[in-house]
Amino acid sequence: MAKVFITGSSDGLGQAAARSLLGMGHEVVLHARSTARAATMGDFGARSAGVVTGDLSSADEVKQIAGQVNAIGRMDAIIHNAGVYTQRSRGTTPEGHANTFAINTLAPFMLTALIERPARLVYLSSGLHRGGEGSLDDLDWTKRAWDSSKAYAESKLHVVALAFALARRCPKVLSNAVDPGWVRTKMGGPAAPLDLETGQRTQSWLAISDEPAALTGGGYWHHLRQQQPASEASNPRFQDKLLDQLTGFTGIGLP
Repeated sequence: MAKVFITGSSDGLGQAAARSLLGMGHEVVLHARSTARAATMGDFGARSAGVVTGDLSSADEVKQIAGQVNAIGRMDAIIHNAGVYTQRSRGTTPEGHANTFAINTLAPFMLTALIERPARLVYLSSGLHRGGEGSLDDLDWTKRAWDSSKAYAESKLHVVALAFALARRCPKVLSNAVDPGWVRTKMGGPAAPLDLETGQRTQSWLAISDEPAALTGGGYWHHLRQQQPASEASNPRFQDKLLDQLTGFTGIGLP
């Protein structure tokens, strides 16, 4: 059985994936933003292989999350599930970053660098990432007027590029990105056409399946099928420039 760490697993798609994997007999390490959120997990949390806590908008707490996971032991797979969508304003994290950029881009990058490398990495993106194509000149939205939809799209392009960069640099790691679709969660809203079970299926499958299709890296997946992502995500120059900038923002490089 596999041991899987899932960020943002106190509710929504993260919790749905965790419940699915637990139901199949796998070990799951959960993540909640705070100890108060962790306390709400009840029996679900008690069934897990551990619950780590920390706010992904804070670099210091992201480092603490990585330390907690490493203390539990090496994971077989990590699902980078956590993310935010509509932010009315840029916001300011403890380090001065835009909230969307910090949570959706910097946090998965830092966790990838700081947590002992698993055999599989899965990054949740969105079909909206195709609207994020453009310049890398203002990742942190310090020069542009704030646009929450554009910021979200860019952040989801970043994680696809990150997944592909890991697949290219570390061919022994199965690194993939997933578009779960528009799912009925707090983020997706009640009008979304997909249920949680459908939304979590592909990332859970990529994390643990031994089917030949799942034993590949560098894919962009939607409902168990590979799709063509935005062209920039597959461009090694874009990937490398992005990683260089993320290293500059965080002071952390990928091993």
